[in-house]
Amino acid sequence: MTLAEVDGLPLTSPAYTFASLGSLPLHHLVALGDYFVRQYREGVGRPSTGMAQLASVSQLRDAVGLGRWHGSVRLRLALDLVREDAWSPRESQLRVTLVQAGLPEPELNVDLFDDCGHFLGCIDMVYREYKVAIEYQGEQHSSTYARDVERIERMRACGWVVLQVTKELLARPNVLVARVAGELRGRGWSR
Repeated sequence: MTLAEVDGLPLTSPAYTFASLGSLPLHHLVALGDYFVRQYREGVGRPSTGMAQLASVSQLRDAVGLGRWHGSVRLRLALDLVREDAWSPRESQLRVTLVQAGLPEPELNVDLFDDCGHFLGCIDMVYREYKVAIEYQGEQHSSTYARDVERIERMRACGWVVLQVTKELLARPNVLVARVAGELRGRGWSR
């Protein structure tokens, strides 16, 4: 067990913490893993660039491999779904829902530009080949509503289909998957 000390209190490492939480639902484990391994890369629309990640995927994998954890099968499945560029727990849940339904895995948090090189926005999930984008619209987006609307309209003007997902839609995974699959098929994807 790797311990760290914060303000005099001993804490487990992010990797060990991840491994000890195997009883959580899969999408919660993936969101936690995504948070721990997030890479704060440079880019136009990227916040906190240069900040260090809390753990690497290999550190998570090593911690899970240390012993017999409760939910070890779920932990290993979660590890296969953890990504370094996810920005929120809801985005992680959304991605897991789509991938487990057999849809292709989208690129995450992509800086998109138009044909002239103008920045369109940093988009939550992108199927670049099909020009289909997905934006999760959480309640915190109410303060950026006008900016979000303009960004989405710029994308649509450039030929992108933009699906907006809310907590209500995420709670209805069959409807969500059908919408995304329908747009992908309409743009040439076939399963």
